[in-house]
Amino acid sequence: MSEKNPYDNAQAAAAKLAELTGVERHDIALVLGSGWLPAVDALGEATAEIDTTDLPGFSAAAVVGHSGKIRSIRSGDKNLLVFLSRTHFYEGKGVAAVVHPIRTAAAAGCSAIVLTNGCGGLKEGWQPGQPVLISDHINLTGTSPIVGANFVDLTDLYSPRLRAMCKEIDSSLDEGVYVQFPGPHYETPAEVRMAGIMGGHLVGMSTTLEAIAAREAGMEILGISLVTNLAAGLSGEPLNHEEVLEAGKAAASRMGGLLSQVVTSI
Repeated sequence: MSEKNPYDNAQAAAAKLAELTGVERHDIALVLGSGWLPAVDALGEATAEIDTTDLPGFSAAAVVGHSGKIRSIRSGDKNLLVFLSRTHFYEGKGVAAVVHPIRTAAAAGCSAIVLTNGCGGLKEGWQPGQPVLISDHINLTGTSPIVGANFVDLTDLYSPRLRAMCKEIDSSLDEGVYVQFPGPHYETPAEVRMAGIMGGHLVGMSTTLEAIAAREAGMEILGISLVTNLAAGLSGEPLNHEEVLEAGKAAASRMGGLLSQVVTSI
């Protein structure tokens, strides 16, 4: 995919998406992270499902727990565009590839996007399987998806309106600052302590670059993390990806219900 023309690439992918799904315009996009796949069935009736590789600029899923599919779902009077996998920064395919789904969603007509992930939690009292609304982020990748001297404001990046809407649906939801590390190795206990000192509550390997691209495209953004494990050094146990997936499955039905109510209200 050309780094110089990421917006043209997204327009081409959106045109192909409309052709393959038969849906001329989508309204809301969702990116489902590790552990979130079982939640998708609660969103509504699938009208089409395609492989990510059917669209220009997309590559196959490279992580267990991501399906490599894109689903078009009818929910109420809205068309949802659901990405059942994402390209991670650590895959080494470039920042444009990471945010290509976001730009494709914007080109397909989406005015809002829900970004989800599985991550480590730092806050005392949080348990694996707990959803947390993202209130802000710290991007430690050392890069940006924005091309050229385009100075995009990131104040209130994660929509206060959509977070308030979620809390009306589920008053038990907590909020936190998400910290993206480059990965793919898990953070060291010292790095987790650093993230906490910096004001972070959630640590993971995705989402921030996607959120920046979504803001650049003018979309309203909701971020939800699923705390799939206590961050390194907090539980006394080593981390493993299987644990992340299991914790995600356990909370998936609750998340599917929350997402289905949120997207119909956006």
